[in-house]
Amino acid sequence: MSEPDLLPPGVDPGKKALGIRRVSARNEASTRSVMMVRDHVLITDEKGTNTGPTPLEMALSSLLGCEGVIINRCAEAMQFSYTAVDMEADGEVDQRGSRGVVGVRPYFNWVKLRIRVHTDETQDRFERLTRNVEYRCPVMNLFRSADVNIVVRWERVTP
Repeated sequence: MSEPDLLPPGVDPGKKALGIRRVSARNEASTRSVMMVRDHVLITDEKGTNTGPTPLEMALSSLLGCEGVIINRCAEAMQFSYTAVDMEADGEVDQRGSRGVVGVRPYFNWVKLRIRVHTDETQDRFERLTRNVEYRCPVMNLFRSADVNIVVRWERVTP
C-alpha cells in the first residue's frame, strides 16, 4: 500500500502505547473450557457436547469482531459515513492436525471473509477504508503471520 494511502496514526508514533490483555480459564477434564474476560464469561467446547463454540470458531469470531472495531476506527479517522457492517467468515481446518498427524497443520489452511459495508460513500473512499482496515487489523495480521491464506470479499452496499 502506498504511503499517502495510509491514514495517519491515531496515537503518537514515537510513544509506546502498550496494553496487557488478561483472560483466565478453567477446564474440568473435558473439551469444555470456561473463560473469564473482565466481567464476561465465555465458553468453548467441541461439537460433540456442544455447550459453546469451538476454540477455532471463537478465533473466527475474534477476527470478525476485530474487523468491526478497526472499520469503525478507520471510518472515524476518514469521516467515512456508514450505517452497518455485515460479516461472515469461513475457515478450512484439517482435523488430522490437532489429532497429531505429522505434517498437517493444526489450524486454518484458509479463511474467507465476506464484509458488506452499508454506505453512501464513493467507491474510491470505500477502497481506501478497506486497505487501511486490512493494514491495521491485529487479528487479521495474526492469521496472516501464521501463513493462513485470507481471502476478503468487500462489498459496498448502497441504500
